[in-house]
Parts: sequence; structure tokens; C-alpha cells
Amino acid sequence: MGEGNRRVGLQFGILLLFGFFASAQLCAASDPIFYESFDESFEGSWIASEKGDYQGTWKHAKSEGHDDYGLLVSEKARKFAIVKELDEPVKLKDGTIVLQFETRLQNGLECGGAYLKYLRPQEAGWTAKGFDNESPYSIMFGPDKCGITNKVHFILKHKNPKSGEYVEHHLKNPPSVPSDKLTHVYTAILKPSNELRILIDGEEKKKASFLSSEDFEPALIPAKTIPDPDDKKPEDWDERAKIPDPDAVKPDDWDEDAPMEIEDVEAVKPEGWLDDEPEEIDDPEATKPEDWDDEEDGEWEAPKIDNPNCETAPGCGEWKRPMKSNPAYKGKWHAPLIDNPNYRGIWKPQQIPNPNYFELDTPDFEPIAAIGIEIWTMQDGILFDNILIAGDEKVAESYRVTAWKPKFEVEKEKQKAEEAAAGASDGLKGFQKAVFDALYKIADVPFLSEHKAKILDLIEKAEKQPNITIGVIVSIVVVVLTVLFKILFGGKKPAKVSEKTSTPEVAETSDNQGISEDKQEQNENEDAAAPPRRRNTRRET
Repeated sequence: MGEGNRRVGLQFGILLLFGFFASAQLCAASDPIFYESFDESFEGSWIASEKGDYQGTWKHAKSEGHDDYGLLVSEKARKFAIVKELDEPVKLKDGTIVLQFETRLQNGLECGGAYLKYLRPQEAGWTAKGFDNESPYSIMFGPDKCGITNKVHFILKHKNPKSGEYVEHHLKNPPSVPSDKLTHVYTAILKPSNELRILIDGEEKKKASFLSSEDFEPALIPAKTIPDPDDKKPEDWDERAKIPDPDAVKPDDWDEDAPMEIEDVEAVKPEGWLDDEPEEIDDPEATKPEDWDDEEDGEWEAPKIDNPNCETAPGCGEWKRPMKSNPAYKGKWHAPLIDNPNYRGIWKPQQIPNPNYFELDTPDFEPIAAIGIEIWTMQDGILFDNILIAGDEKVAESYRVTAWKPKFEVEKEKQKAEEAAAGASDGLKGFQKAVFDALYKIADVPFLSEHKAKILDLIEKAEKQPNITIGVIVSIVVVVLTVLFKILFGGKKPAKVSEKTSTPEVAETSDNQGISEDKQEQNENEDAAAPPRRRNTRRET
């Protein structure tokens, strides 16, 4: 019995020891690598830059409506810089890494940044007080908004092992910044499978691969070949696909001087036309201001108003026959285009091996030695909070649930209550906000990436001038439908040009498509410069 008890006791001890180590590992895995709640003052822990350009004052302040503290941008139109050095550098190569932080734009964000820089180890002699925009970083992540720029940045600085140069690789088509004044949490998840996921408020907004040229610009893996910088285009290289027909002759009956419009000789002056009435008269109710000084201000003249006698008449003033299109008009003659027998295509330099090319299985991430905020902003009230680095997605999720979610729900309910209390007029603002939120999501659709800047510019204008919201929606719908049409039908068909017939439309050039585009641009410019239409007067019937 004694031997059996000792054996059972030994087995029980081994199980206890195994359970202890397993628990310890589980606890270690569930702890964040770094966490800053700003519950206590940041003085002495976060160091503000003493570089001359960074005059903005950081404050330890409560988020509006909460007892929760954060790091506050307290002044407008200033540069701000502050940094926190980590006890130990965080390696990004050993598994999943989650970068997460909260930002609240309490006064909105028209022009400025609200992103973090995850600094790599600095050179010898560097100090936190010397932190500035030149301090090298490994990753930059977070909101940035100004003009047509509206994105949640993710930029990786990666060292080319061949050249030794650090290159900024920007995430393509990043998500847009939420347009409200609520607290939002931004999460970047870096996976050992080379996958990157960007979350806003816990919702995935972007998934990318670090090694895909479709996801980063420039691509982390350079092209195998590059254009030869020493290659030069031969002088006799002809890139014109079409040329004017040298044998074409202008027809004898082609009158280049014929006007585009001529007077309509068949027009008759409408009955009741008031020839002796002016279109405008002095305002009979206007009086000379008492403080008007003829010597200093000149002779006073009453302002003009539309002649009320003309409102019921077909027109006033001297009547003239209207103009009409001239059937004999042909415009300037140009020789028709024909295929260029010497055409050799668009010249390109020859490709040579890229001396900086390298292959890569996984990014060579630089470790994170410090976390910095280095921004320039026109708005104050930007609050940073709950900055987290973790090795487990569940850890980041638990902080979103416990630290961010309760604040967000309170702010959202307060916003709803304020909108409801504002009445019917503000109900329209709530509708417009929902529309803007939807439009920002549309701007993030991948196949609209080439037009994203234009769409964001339209949204910005509509936010500043809510009365044009409907027009903006129509404009964006037109853009979307245009892109879809091009995707489905492959764009415009090339215009056909007769080889031997004359045409007044085609100017001497080497490319039919260029003709149509130049013409279109010219017409658009003419339309833009045209004066607004007015009431018919002398010439119109």
C-alpha cells in the first residue's frame, strides 16, 4: 500500500506541476505586451518633444461626458510630438501582433492627423526629447484627414536588403475615417501568414497581404526587371499611329470663312414688342443715402431694376433678328487621317535586371522600441486612449469590449437624444449624416479606387454645404454607373475615321482617341466659361 500511495502521490505532483506551468503560460498569453490607459498622469512616462517646431501642448484630460482620461491635443493649428519608450523592444516576427488604440475627434477633424508611429530602435545618442518627423519608424497607423485625403493609414517601413534603403510601403485603398465625433477604436492585426487586417470598432474594413503588389504601393518585393535608365529613344522613332493623308486635297466648295451662325431672315418681330421701353429702369423707391458725399463717392445713381412693363411683353428694346445655324458652315478643313506606314509603336526603354531585386518569404519587420504621436492638426480636442500591443487577437477584443464599447454606446445614445431633441429640422441632419456614412463606405469599394479622391472631395463639399447633398449623391451615382459601364462593356469604342473623306472635326494629330478627348476637354472648358442664361431681350423670339 505504501509503494502504491507514493506512486499516486508522484503522479498527482506531476499533474499539479504541469497544471501550474500551463496556467502560467495561459496567463502570459492573455496579458498585453504593452498597455497605456492614461488613467494616471503621463508626466515622466510620455516625453513631449522639445524640438522647436512642436509647440502644441499635451494635456491629461477627461473624454467629454466620461470619467475616463486620455492624452489630449489641446490647441488648434499646432504641431504636436510625444513619445513613450518601451522597456523592451517588441519583436514583430515571432507570431501574431495586434496594434490597437482609441481616438476621439471631439471637435471633428477637417485637416490633421490622429495616427501613431511605432518607432524602431533609434541611433545612438537619440533622446525622446528629440523626437520629430525624422525619427525612423517601423509602422505608422491611424486616421489622417485633410482636403481629399481621408484614410486610415497603414505604412510599413521596410529595409531593402540589397540597397540597405528603408522604403515606405503604403496600404492601397485604406478605409476612410469615421465622420462623427464619437470614440472609435482602430486595430491592425499582423499575422505570421503575411496577412494584415484593419478593424474599425471591431469590424473588419480591410484585409491585405504584405507580399501582394495589389495591396501595397510600392510592393515589398521589387520588380525583377526595371527600365534601363541609359536607354534612349532613337531620333527616327515614329510613335504616330495615324498621320494626315498627304494626298488629300481640300474640296473646291469648302468655305472655311463661312460663319457658324447667320441671321434668320425669316424671323418676324413678335406682336406687342416694346421697342421704346428699356430692359432696366432706375429703382423709383431708391433714395440717396444720407452719408453719401458726391465729392468723395461720386455722383449718386439709383440702382437698376427690371422694367415691370417688360414682364408682360414678349420683349423690350431694339428688336433684332435671332441667329440660326449656318447650313453652309464647315469650319476649318483638315486632311483625313490614315495609317502611318512608319509607325513603330510607343517607345519604351529596354528592361534590365533590377539590382535591388530580392525575394522574400515574410517581411523583415523592425522591432518596436517606442510609440510616438507626431502630428500637425488644425483642430483641437483629439483624444488618444487605451493604446495596446498584444500577441493575441482575443486580448485586443476583450479591451474593446471592456474599455471602448461602454463609452461608445453612451456617446451614441447621447447623439441620438440630441438629434431627436433638435426637432424635425435636425432630423434632416441625421438623415444627411446617415447618407454621408453610406457614401464614405461606397468610396471604400475597391473597384472605385481610381475615383476615390474625386468621391471624397464631393462628400467633403456636401458636408460643408448640406443643401447640395442630393446633387452630390447624383454625381457619385453617375461615377459608379460610369465605372460599372466601363467594366461591363470595356469603355468607349474607338471612333471610325474615313480614310479618304474630309472632315471639319479632326485636327492634325497622331491619335484619334486623343482628338476626341481634346475636343471633349475643350467643350467642357467652353461650357464652364459660358455665362449664365438670361431672359430673352432683343434678339430672341
